[in-house]
Amino acid sequence: MSLPLVLAAMPALAQDMPNSLDMTCAAASALVQERGQVVMATGSDFQRLVSGPGYCDAEHSATPRWIRTADQSQCLVGYYCRDRMDDSR
Repeated sequence: MSLPLVLAAMPALAQDMPNSLDMTCAAASALVQERGQVVMATGSDFQRLVSGPGYCDAEHSATPRWIRTADQSQCLVGYYCRDRMDDSR
């Protein structure tokens, strides 16, 4: 019964999500630092970005995350929580 409500809210959630392509590197990085963790659109997908390892659980480690922003093709905005067992990245 609640699935239709969730699906109806999805477009609104996408509109509220910050988009790295609309932000400068400094603004994207500042947003992650201010909030501690942010789900950010990065072009064709979205990512959970964190300000440090305290936002990752015991099975994950904080790994630097470089994304594209409006002014830079590679901007260090913070970290992502990577599975400690994932050696593929």
